[in-house]
Amino acid sequence: MTAILIDGKARAAALRAEVAIGVAAFAAAHGRAPGLTVVLVGDDPASAVYVGAKGKACREAGIIAGEYKLPADTAQADLLALVAALNADPAVDGILVQMPLPRHIDSDRVIAAIDPAKDVDGFHPVNAGRLATGLDALVPCTPSGCLMMIREALGDISGKEAVVIGRSNIVGKPMAALLLRESATVTIAHSRTADLAGHCRRADIIVAAVGVPLLVKGDWVKPGACVIDVGMNRIALPDGKTRLVGDVDFAEVLPRAGWITPVPGGVGPMTIACLLANTLKAAMSRAAS
Repeated sequence: MTAILIDGKARAAALRAEVAIGVAAFAAAHGRAPGLTVVLVGDDPASAVYVGAKGKACREAGIIAGEYKLPADTAQADLLALVAALNADPAVDGILVQMPLPRHIDSDRVIAAIDPAKDVDGFHPVNAGRLATGLDALVPCTPSGCLMMIREALGDISGKEAVVIGRSNIVGKPMAALLLRESATVTIAHSRTADLAGHCRRADIIVAAVGVPLLVKGDWVKPGACVIDVGMNRIALPDGKTRLVGDVDFAEVLPRAGWITPVPGGVGPMTIACLLANTLKAAMSRAAS
C-alpha cells in the first residue's frame, strides 16, 4: 500500500475559485469588494515572502489588498494606533498583523487589540473562546485548511481517533477544537507526552504541528491512517545545501498511511486560501450586522 497524496495546491485552487465567486457576488450586492489589510513590522525575509503571496492571492480573488510595511524599531504604541485606525475603517474587513513581531512588541497585546470581527487570523481570545465553546467564529487558517483536507480524505470523521502533535494557539489547540466539533476522539500530544509513538499508532488521523523535523516515523503510523504534516523545517544536507521537510518522515510514512500531505505543496497553499475565505466571511458578517 502507498498513501494517496493530498494535493493541497489543487484543493486550495478550488477554494480560491469559490471565494472569487463569493467576492464578486458581495461586490455586486454592496458596491465594494471585501478589503484585507496586512501589517508587516520589520524586514524578516520569510515574512516578506508570505505577505507578498497573501497580497497576490487577494488580488486574484478580487479582494482589495492593503499593506503597511513598518520599520523594525516601530514603537508598540504606534502599531496599536495603526490597528485602532484599521478597526475604525469601514473599508477594511480583515486585519492581519504578520507574525513574528520584533521582540520589543507584545504580540498578545497586539492580537487582543484587533477587532474580533476583523480578526481573519482567528487568534483573538474572543474567536478562540467561541471556537472552543462550539460557537461560530473566525477560525485560524492553517487548522481550518487541515480539516478540509481530512474531510476530503475520510468523509465523516465522527468517532475517529485523532492525535494532534503540538499545542500552540495557532495550530494545535484550534485543530483539536475543530476535530472535537466533528465528533472525533482527540488526543493533544506535546513535548512532555509519554509514549508519543504509542499514541500515534492508535490514531486514524495524525496532525503533526510541532516543528521537529522528521519526528513521525513509519512505525508510528497505523496502516491506512490520514497524516497531515503542518511542519515546515529546513535541514542541512551534506553538500551544504538545505532541504525543506515536514514533521513527518515522508519516505517512511508513505508506504503505511492511507493519505498524506507532502511538504511543500500540502498544508501551505490551503492556509492562504482559508485566509481569503475568512476575509469574505468577515465582510459578509459585518455587512449583515
